[in-house]
Amino acid sequence: MTQQELSFGTDPQKLVRTQDPDTSHASANAVDTTKLEALVYEAIKKYGDRGCISDQIRALYPAYPYSSITARYRALLDKGFIIDTGERRQGQSGRSQRVMKAQS
Repeated sequence: MTQQELSFGTDPQKLVRTQDPDTSHASANAVDTTKLEALVYEAIKKYGDRGCISDQIRALYPAYPYSSITARYRALLDKGFIIDTGERRQGQSGRSQRVMKAQS
């Protein structure tokens, strides 16, 4: 996919439920999903055909909270920007993590 085909960012209303407290809605509006989705996508893309697991992406951005990185996978999968290869690799916790690759 070319950079022009990619449309990063998620509507803040998709990040919260209507019954969530006002603080959750304020937080959803404050998150720069465009920046974070692009950041995560580019990191996954760098791994090429071998793909990567969440631990590898999170290690690249230690200053970002866990949820700021991991919450982007769903949006990128839903948009078809990345795929779950079906392969699993062991993460630092000893549990299996899905291997993700950027769509070409």
